Amino acid sequence: MKTPTQTHAIDFDSAKLQRLGFGHPTALPRRPATIVQLRQQLVQQLQTSLEVERVLGAFFREVQRLVPLDALHYRHEASDLRLEFGHRGHHSVSYGLSHEGEHLGELVFRRNQRLTEEELGQLESLLSTLLYPMRNALLYRAATRSALRDPLTETGNRIAMDQTLQREIDMARRHLSPLSVLMLDIDHFKTINDTHGHAAGDNVLRTIAAAIKSQLRNVDMVFRFGGEEFLILLSNTGRDAARMVGERLRQAAQAQDYWAEGARIELTVSLGCSTLLAAESAESLLRRADSALYVAKREGRNRLAMAG
Repeated sequence: MKTPTQTHAIDFDSAKLQRLGFGHPTALPRRPATIVQLRQQLVQQLQTSLEVERVLGAFFREVQRLVPLDALHYRHEASDLRLEFGHRGHHSVSYGLSHEGEHLGELVFRRNQRLTEEELGQLESLLSTLLYPMRNALLYRAATRSALRDPLTETGNRIAMDQTLQREIDMARRHLSPLSVLMLDIDHFKTINDTHGHAAGDNVLRTIAAAIKSQLRNVDMVFRFGGEEFLILLSNTGRDAARMVGERLRQAAQAQDYWAEGARIELTVSLGCSTLLAAESAESLLRRADSALYVAKREGRNRLAMAG
């Protein structure tokens, strides 16, 4: 049976906020008796965090004092963000949040009983309190992600790699699971830059990064380690499985078409692989992968070498 759906779209601006009747927040009792008090309390509470999940969690929790709900789902495609609170219900109502043309995501509320017109009005009035907290939280999230990403290749940068690698090592030890890393280097990359220019080199880097990501699982992570080097972090992956992944990446990189000034560039990559040893440090794990990469380069490039 098809789930009944009520769909609405709200574009909040300052005039609408004034018309909804709230301005400067004032001190309120813990449990507001009216929608005006609840709205004012939400204005205060939702501005105490810059994390999207906490903002929405607080909103979902507090709104239920006035409008009982079973679930809240949130989606913001531009941020690749999906959050769920509560459990599914048979009836749903959705709202698209935007402000001055800026899309702030889609909210879907669910519960087993259909929302009344009065409840819809109350919910829409309370939704206005999400405007600025969500906008600030999304901006903060974007700034944080930008600080941890390489802008050219859209992979993680060295800061992100250092943070993630230590966390993955700790998790591997805690759960007694394997962890492997692949260090990938583009063969003769300097020649590409010298012959065709840095714009061609940048295009090669972007293409290689896309080829790597297309061959990996969602749980695997890619970081730009140096100028033409990438580090691939393979969680819950042992030595043999990592070898297979490395070969797949080598072949995928070689199969790409690289062009500069109307001419096709023949391009290959070399890889070194290491698998975490008992009590091994992050520095040692990386050093062994780098040593294996050096072996692959020394033995003729376009190959994968495994650390001992």
